[in-house]
Amino acid sequence: MAGLVAWARKGSSLLAAHPARAVVVAFAVVVLAGAVVLSLPFAAEDGSATGFVTALFTSTSAVCVTGLAVVDTGTYWSGFGEGVILVLIQVGGFGIMTMASLLALLVSGRLRLRMQLTAQAETKSLGIGDVRRVLLGVAGTTLIVELAVGAVLALRFRYGYGEDFGSSVYLGYFHAVSAFNNAGFGLHADSLTRYAQDAWVTLPIAAAVILGGIGFPVLLELLRHRHRRRTTGRRNWTLHTKLTLITTAVLLAAGTVLTCLLEWSNPGTLGPHTAEGKILDGFFHSAMSRTAGFNSLDIGALHASTLLMTCVLMFIGGGSAGTAGGIKVTTFAVLLAAIIAEVRGEPNSAVLGRRLAPHALRQALTVALLGVGLVIASTLALLSLTEERLEVVLFEVVSAFATVGLSTGITADLPTVGQLLLIGLMFIGRLGPITLVSALALRERTRRYELPEERPVIG
Repeated sequence: MAGLVAWARKGSSLLAAHPARAVVVAFAVVVLAGAVVLSLPFAAEDGSATGFVTALFTSTSAVCVTGLAVVDTGTYWSGFGEGVILVLIQVGGFGIMTMASLLALLVSGRLRLRMQLTAQAETKSLGIGDVRRVLLGVAGTTLIVELAVGAVLALRFRYGYGEDFGSSVYLGYFHAVSAFNNAGFGLHADSLTRYAQDAWVTLPIAAAVILGGIGFPVLLELLRHRHRRRTTGRRNWTLHTKLTLITTAVLLAAGTVLTCLLEWSNPGTLGPHTAEGKILDGFFHSAMSRTAGFNSLDIGALHASTLLMTCVLMFIGGGSAGTAGGIKVTTFAVLLAAIIAEVRGEPNSAVLGRRLAPHALRQALTVALLGVGLVIASTLALLSLTEERLEVVLFEVVSAFATVGLSTGITADLPTVGQLLLIGLMFIGRLGPITLVSALALRERTRRYELPEERPVIG
């Protein structure tokens, strides 16, 4: 017994020394707990127990806000099961340590240092002093956006599609929570394809996805500087906010244009729609490719070129410290700035009038290359387990790694080993960047000497 207590104390001290580890352990515990609950008989519509792999896959997809599924959410799970999935989505998107810290703050009015450190690692707070403000800001923003979007969707389902009051409210708020958390879980087997031409459904969901995907630090800064702009007429945004907003806007526009160009005449996707409908669906697909997972187009009917373009958007992902996945838009922007500087022959990378710190470039390069390596290795492994085409398998792998949830429809047909591989990818994709960047920051140290310089041949 004494040995068990000593082991527990040692584990607790290790987690306290490395806050990112606490985040990973917390996510793993919630994923396993969700899997156990979903495997219970009353979580399924037919009242039978669900296989543990299916329950684990669903729980991981919900907590990691991915949206990939091996069973249809709306027909397989009971009302209780759907409620569990919704809770897991909210907890996973909000952040497990963020939620635990917020509950402690609400109950006791204070936070212990260990909890502040883990919340800081998960929310990317600038310092210990602003953790409390960030937690309350995250909670308030989440509540406001989900309530507003849920109300709009509920009204549309009630008066546009004749749903009864209870069903319209349930549909509206389930999709609102799923959208803001970039989860992509829907209650229809065809996701949102039945609403493809309905801007009152697709645009509010796209807005929630974009707001959740740009990251809480950016949202809170925009809210914080709103009053300052009214009084001074200046924005004074940080470089992180500027990079996130500009890169997000450029990628949204590029994704919309490319989707429309590549799929304009495809009879299985945009072909039958009007010009306005094609642009609407092109924009929605571009927004969902940023890690949301809803689809208004049949993903399996997309051209191979569109699948590849979507893979690129999914891999880049959304903003840091939000509900989005991928390597993050700031990582992409930093690497792009480094390429431009090298092409111009400039000694330092600069963007928007600011010189980028060398360690930021090294971290961005590490995150991107490790992501590429993981996607390639997983694609090779999955190709050996299935007879599906390369572009289809690559799409599924990137969707899992970037926690997007878009699928060509092969996930449910994969063997158990393949589904376990996707489970690992979803977990790594949700928590890998947090753990990796935090670990790199903790290991950063100053060298007291310089090695001789030598340049190998490049290219």
